[in-house]
Amino acid sequence: MRRRYHLRHFLVNRQRPVSQLYLKTTEREAISAQAEIHHALLLGMQLTVSMECGGEVMEQWMFKLFRRQHEDKFLSSFKKLGLEGLPDAVACARYHVLSNGIGGVPVQYVEESDKKAWVRFRYPRWMYAGPTVCGVPIGVSRGFLRGWYAQNGVSLNNPRLGFVCVSEDMSGEFGFCGYFKEYDRDLSPDERLQFAQGELPPLVDLSDQPAPPPGEWSEERLAKANRNYALEYIRNGLSALSEVIGVQKTTEIASRSARLIGLQYYQSLAQRIGAQDGSPEEAAKFLATLFVGMGDEAAVQDVDAKHAVVVQRGMRIARGLEMAHAAQVIAVWGELWRGAIRSHSLLMDLENSANPDGSHEWRINALQ
Repeated sequence: MRRRYHLRHFLVNRQRPVSQLYLKTTEREAISAQAEIHHALLLGMQLTVSMECGGEVMEQWMFKLFRRQHEDKFLSSFKKLGLEGLPDAVACARYHVLSNGIGGVPVQYVEESDKKAWVRFRYPRWMYAGPTVCGVPIGVSRGFLRGWYAQNGVSLNNPRLGFVCVSEDMSGEFGFCGYFKEYDRDLSPDERLQFAQGELPPLVDLSDQPAPPPGEWSEERLAKANRNYALEYIRNGLSALSEVIGVQKTTEIASRSARLIGLQYYQSLAQRIGAQDGSPEEAAKFLATLFVGMGDEAAVQDVDAKHAVVVQRGMRIARGLEMAHAAQVIAVWGELWRGAIRSHSLLMDLENSANPDGSHEWRINALQ
């Protein structure tokens, strides 16, 4: 006998809704789980590309990725972060503290003057969490420095503004650190990013760090921003890598990385949301809960001992993308969840397809 029921929010017992407090807790954990898995996918892709394509490709990829992120996010975030009207060097440094902090990345700030302000990223580094820091070449940092930090003055129409890097992660110094500086002359393109190894930042005053405008960043909004921070790296990262090594090779590398990350991280995600490692029905609940954590809607349908179907509406991961890019993102994303389903104790597989009404159908099939 097949069963059908709707999960606008996750229900542990489909015969009776759980309390609103539990729903909020479960959805909050699902949002956090999505941030975790997409962060891990970015790291996995970095390691795979580094291993298979080398440092030069990594640098080109990071340059394109961070330039795209810069163009999408930098100026558009100034108002909501309360940075309008500040001196450019100060605004840039505070931007990196605030935007990274909202994404869960610890950064410290020192304002030396109106024309010179420091940022120091603290460990553990979000971009290279865990042992990943040992597996990526220095071209990664060179790419993001050129792609984002060297572009701040251009975006602000201030040709005198540059960034000076005094320490990098891959060189084993004291982590990524440097300062934005407004010079007394216009800088050439090659001068917008400079290196000054050996310079040390001033002592940080931990009681005087930038904070988001009060009242605008609730716990829920911060959790969603943390999730979206990781999502955008995947969306933009696939597009940027495709420009370097081509769509086909990017999709192959990213899909394999996604499947491995899904396999590796299923237990962590399941523990976060209280999912059970069992039947196709339990696997469907797991997927539906996580899709709700994306801000999408999910319905579990056609459940029996060997099959279950999840219908998803919204597909935030591909929202707003042009058709070809959306197809690539969805193909890679599907491998993330295929890996998670294959990690269950009962051997199962996952297929996904688009419906005429715009929804997506995920079919779980038991193989034993």
